[in-house]
Amino acid sequence: MIGNSVRGRLFASTMVAGLALTAAQPAAAQAVGDAQELGEVVITGSRIKRAETTTEAPVAVIDAQAIMDRGFVQAGQALNELTSNMPQFAIAPGNGAAAGSGQQFPNIFGLGPGRTLTLVNGRRFVTSSQGLGDRVVDTNIIPTGLIQRVDVVQGGGAAVYGSDAIAGVVNYVLKDNFEGLELDAQYGISSRNDYPESSLRATAGRNFLDDRANLAVNLEWSKTRPLYDYDRPRSNLGRVTISNPLNRSNSDGIPAVTENLNTRFVSFNANGVLFNPGPPFASSIYRVGGVPQQFNAAGTALVPYSIGNLLNNAVPPFTSGGDGNPYQELAALYTGVERWAGTVVGHYDITDRIKLSGELLYARVGSRDPYGNQASNTVLNNAASGAGAISVSRTNPYLSPEVRAILGPAGAPLTLSKWWSDLLPTRENNLQTDTVRALLALDGDFDVGERNFYWSVSASHAETDGELRGWGVWTSRFNNAVNAVRNSAGNIVCGINADASTANDDPACAPLNPFGVGNVSQEARLYVTTPIGQDYLNTQDDYLATLGGDLIALPGGKAKFSVAYEHRAEKAKFVPLAANQQGLVGSRVPTVATGGKFNTDEFSAELLVPVLGGDFSLPFARSVELNGAYRYVDHSIAGKEDVWGVGGRWEVVEGFTLRASRSRNFRAPTLDQLFAPTRTALGSIGVDPCDADRIASGPAPATRLANCQALFRANPGYGNLATFQDLAENFSSAQITTGGNSALKNEIAKTWTYGFVFQPTFIPGLTIVADRVEVDLTNGLSAFTPQNFLETCFDSSPQPADICSTFARDAAGQIISARSTTFNAGRTTFRGEVYNINYTFPIGRFFEDRDLGELELNLEATRTEKLEVSVTGFDVLRVDNTSSTTGYGPSPDFAAKFDARFRKGPFRATYTMNYLSPVKFQANSTIETVPTPTIKENIRHNVSASYDFLNYTVRAGVTNLTDEEPSFPTRTYGDILGRRYFVGVKARF
Repeated sequence: MIGNSVRGRLFASTMVAGLALTAAQPAAAQAVGDAQELGEVVITGSRIKRAETTTEAPVAVIDAQAIMDRGFVQAGQALNELTSNMPQFAIAPGNGAAAGSGQQFPNIFGLGPGRTLTLVNGRRFVTSSQGLGDRVVDTNIIPTGLIQRVDVVQGGGAAVYGSDAIAGVVNYVLKDNFEGLELDAQYGISSRNDYPESSLRATAGRNFLDDRANLAVNLEWSKTRPLYDYDRPRSNLGRVTISNPLNRSNSDGIPAVTENLNTRFVSFNANGVLFNPGPPFASSIYRVGGVPQQFNAAGTALVPYSIGNLLNNAVPPFTSGGDGNPYQELAALYTGVERWAGTVVGHYDITDRIKLSGELLYARVGSRDPYGNQASNTVLNNAASGAGAISVSRTNPYLSPEVRAILGPAGAPLTLSKWWSDLLPTRENNLQTDTVRALLALDGDFDVGERNFYWSVSASHAETDGELRGWGVWTSRFNNAVNAVRNSAGNIVCGINADASTANDDPACAPLNPFGVGNVSQEARLYVTTPIGQDYLNTQDDYLATLGGDLIALPGGKAKFSVAYEHRAEKAKFVPLAANQQGLVGSRVPTVATGGKFNTDEFSAELLVPVLGGDFSLPFARSVELNGAYRYVDHSIAGKEDVWGVGGRWEVVEGFTLRASRSRNFRAPTLDQLFAPTRTALGSIGVDPCDADRIASGPAPATRLANCQALFRANPGYGNLATFQDLAENFSSAQITTGGNSALKNEIAKTWTYGFVFQPTFIPGLTIVADRVEVDLTNGLSAFTPQNFLETCFDSSPQPADICSTFARDAAGQIISARSTTFNAGRTTFRGEVYNINYTFPIGRFFEDRDLGELELNLEATRTEKLEVSVTGFDVLRVDNTSSTTGYGPSPDFAAKFDARFRKGPFRATYTMNYLSPVKFQANSTIETVPTPTIKENIRHNVSASYDFLNYTVRAGVTNLTDEEPSFPTRTYGDILGRRYFVGVKARF
């Protein structure tokens, strides 16, 4: 079941913190009554034990049954269905950037993954991040087979848990008393017979020592395979937008850009295209008899080159069709992930009031992005990048006599523009993380008079050891190898080895044939390529001590308290591979190994005061409860911080409760943000504000236009602003320098939540919950990308010199270098609501109480009224109501999920509908800026069923029953994987 916080008392195995009855235990169990009421428990969002499960802030819960019903094999799939969580996918965004690491992180309200705190059993977990990233925990490492439930606090939590709990808290609650043996296997496949998804799980546990101890072991494995752009209709469109030649003004009703499908790069392909001197346009391609030429696949002849439909000469000059390199070759669609996890949990009751418990987790997650790296030498790349076009000598020994005859013995210098399909040993990028966490805890309680106190001490050590691997081109060796000549013996050798007396001889150099496809020898490949990547290690030591219990007896009940001390020490180090450290690849800028550490000492206190309740109540005030929390933080780098939270609940009449909370939350800078190594590599800038298709957008279009016009007037060589297109938008051609910022401070957010819980006594089983959430964040830790630096420069008046100096252009106006780092500059404003309606009832209630099974109907929804972000602090951008995936979205105004679950005896059936409201393509989209300014709603349907017999449960289901694509033209506003089937079986002994 996925829903918001609902009902009152805690019943044995039937209710969880912040949720009504779980899907596994139907409402009929409510008849058990107070006789089976359990003791007070600690619920997510507070360290105070209480019997009431209704919290002051909204809490959503995902239970183990819901995960099984939908065929999810890892926790991130379930979290992606939560309407308040902006989904994270292992998918390429479609702008040429790679599909990425395959890691998934919760992102409540779209405020950023780093502003959602992840806990396991209420305690912190080591970060999975690599490079310039947030302190986030990959959902792939969580043991799915041991999940009892996932609690999601929607709004704040820093006063209780510390840094990062700004948008909310995700707490994975694991089973701690498992008995028996459970085996689970599942297999899924898409309706296109691809994207197989396999999983195996085994969980075993037993009680011993007269049931005073329990030990459980869980082992699990799952695997998915990558997908390519060619594998789905939407991504296979090869769609880009280019400047629209029909557009005449910003008010003519004609978009500034137009769609280009079956997109090709006219300036290069895998065979190799010869270019005369001049701009990197089709007009500069070498011609024979006026016909553009390319090498044949064998590299032995020049053959006609079809340019395709060329709409303009922007850079890069895209065509529709023709022989240019397909846009689909830039990046794969989906990263494949293989995960292994082994977990041991156990406890031993030393006495009736003291318990020793422990957790040991190991997880290995490997991801495979088949198009994570690319090798090219094209006229679109700056020569300094190490990927510029190859100078071609007419005496090159790899030129066939026929080609040399065509080219002649002399003439204008020629260059070869080429996309390499056979140079790298593999284009794959592989990320592997090994996560280990060990925790030991003592918990107990004692009485003083009529007051009960409880205490807990725990210590944990955790590490994430990651390694990123790929292949790159060793620039200096490539230059040696591609300069091939014949020596005095008539053999083809590297030019540096042609004369045995040359001091710069390199005996290992193997000559490289750049013409055609498949002509790179294994010796040349080994010589000119080198492993690239980095190793990183994140370490966390956490010590937590808590004391809580009854404070004083009040007329409304017992006032309760909790105090805690936490010491946390974190370390991170980054060690680039030798090729990166020595600057052998790209523009030959070294990447420095680095590391950092911090520690924090934190004291917190909570107080819960029942003002009214029980026998001490008033009309329209059956109960009133107030609570407060305070936390003092002393961070060794970011300094001291005071955070707090206050809240209250007011049960007006039986079944109707108002609630509210106010909190000051914070996020400390991560070690990645502080100390990430400085490194320079080819990359995409995202967006150049001075592009013809961008110049009329942004938060201040008139300012942007004026600044770009001034730039182009001052630099006539940049060309015509009306048709300018920066190649670094769609091609990794700029040198991007990334790194940390050791001067960062905490970011601060203030959060309001207020709403109601309505459980009408006249409709048993119905619960209606609604909550308003308001977040105001300042001093934000903003990840300034090249796009942010560019937009800040051109959207500001006057233009800030320090910002504008972080990037550089070449003589044609193309961005050739840029910077990426973190600043305390951002602001974020969120306004919205979360809703949940749950109605569980026996169907026979309406048919003379016959046993017809039970039906549960659940509607969950999130409305985003405003999500306003500013990276720089003064540029404000509304990113709600948009399908944009540039760091903040997709962020629909309204997202809803409807579930219908039927249960009768051993049979279960589930139907789920996912709904995303219509949105704009980007925040400021109009028909003047893009051809599809409005994205249609997206509706998907899912069905599944299971049946229990003997010791087995068989299940099957269909995800995305109608094979609904993401709403055009996006890849992520919906489900690009399409229709998928799964079957599974569970055996219990």
